[in-house]
Amino acid sequence: MQDILDKIKTYETIIIHGHQRPDGDCYGSQFGLKDLITTSFPEKKVFVVGEKSNFVDFIGQLDTIEDHVYENALSIVVDTAVENRISDQRYKLGKEIIKIDHHIPVNDFGDIRWVDTTFPSCAQMITYFYQQNDKTLKLTRQGAIALYTGIVTDTGRFRYRGVSKLTHEMAGLLIGKGVDVEEIDALLSQDTLDTIALKGFVYSNFVTTPGGFIYVKMTRETINKYNVNDEEAAAVVNLLGGIDGFPVWALIIEYPGEIRIRLRSSGPNIDQLANRYGGGGHAKASGAKLETWDQLHAFVKDTEAVIREYRET
Repeated sequence: MQDILDKIKTYETIIIHGHQRPDGDCYGSQFGLKDLITTSFPEKKVFVVGEKSNFVDFIGQLDTIEDHVYENALSIVVDTAVENRISDQRYKLGKEIIKIDHHIPVNDFGDIRWVDTTFPSCAQMITYFYQQNDKTLKLTRQGAIALYTGIVTDTGRFRYRGVSKLTHEMAGLLIGKGVDVEEIDALLSQDTLDTIALKGFVYSNFVTTPGGFIYVKMTRETINKYNVNDEEAAAVVNLLGGIDGFPVWALIIEYPGEIRIRLRSSGPNIDQLANRYGGGGHAKASGAKLETWDQLHAFVKDTEAVIREYRET
């Protein structure tokens, strides 16, 4: 953390990247870190770049910058374990690169790396970074909202494994900075009629296997039919969680040009399985991909093997 703080102090221009299809933790980490830096060092130029998240866009708005801005700039990549998933590959144009992440490492990119899988969210890491350097760093209410949103979304509102005493302490610190818990919960709980209809599709079209795997396929045709965006479609993954007899579940969703698997578990570790299919993540929550729909049969069999091994031990 000291090395990161020293680099932040050194550079006049800092550009913060996240991952493709950003979630609440990615956005929260990016904008929370930007707030920390700009509030603490007003003379610095700090930009957040990447893809837009409609779900949590109340946190902040992305910057649009030209390539020349990266000259003699510091690139910071948050919440991203896989290098090819970094949103906006121009991060490589920075003079130096810092990686801050809480996922199981896949690619060791970056000149300075702070990776700690004991943290349930990257936003909690940024909050801890602030707490440990509170004599130097400052944080506004808007920055606290960003970080709190990141913690809340990546912990399933404090329900997932990995939530600790420190998690609640960091959340409490942010509440002390002015976060309105009820307001954030209301913003994150809003549904449209279209997303309600999509949830109905999930409950009506899931597939179960004899080996204890439950999943739903979501094609482009389905996404278009229900008039939802990709972010709204991906958010329904946990509808299939907690069903008795099925410790592993997945949403297999077709994006333009690729098929992504949002894989979750309440039992066996599934990160190694995700690695075999071009992905990675946490032990109980990972992402992977299929080259074609024809590969789905093999993925189902491999998932059942993971479940079977877990049940036998």
